[in-house]
Amino acid sequence: MASADIKGFFRQKKGGVSKKPASSSRKKSGKSSVGTICPPEPAETPALMAHGKVDRQDDYGDGDEKLKQFDMEMRYGPCVGLSRLERWERACSMGLNPPPEIGNLLRSLSSSNPKLECLWEGRV
Repeated sequence: MASADIKGFFRQKKGGVSKKPASSSRKKSGKSSVGTICPPEPAETPALMAHGKVDRQDDYGDGDEKLKQFDMEMRYGPCVGLSRLERWERACSMGLNPPPEIGNLLRSLSSSNPKLECLWEGRV
């Protein structure tokens, strides 16, 4: 019968019996270590330390955050394959009313500035 072959192939082991003796180097305590939650380590690596205190501020300014939000806003159309300024101008020409402060910010950047590229440029 086929089931006998399967039972022989997939041998089951008894779950509660351990053949290895308990390690004598470990000291058994009354409490189990399973389920204990350790507090997280503070993220105070030397890279985060600046002038004697933790520096957790991003290198991004308010303008960078607005540009990221503009990239994430899908109502102005897809952002891959276009610069941010091209996308903003296209949204204006289509009557989608993109924020004017984004246009002013993009026009103030030089043409070689990487902030002109969308958030996903080179990643997708």
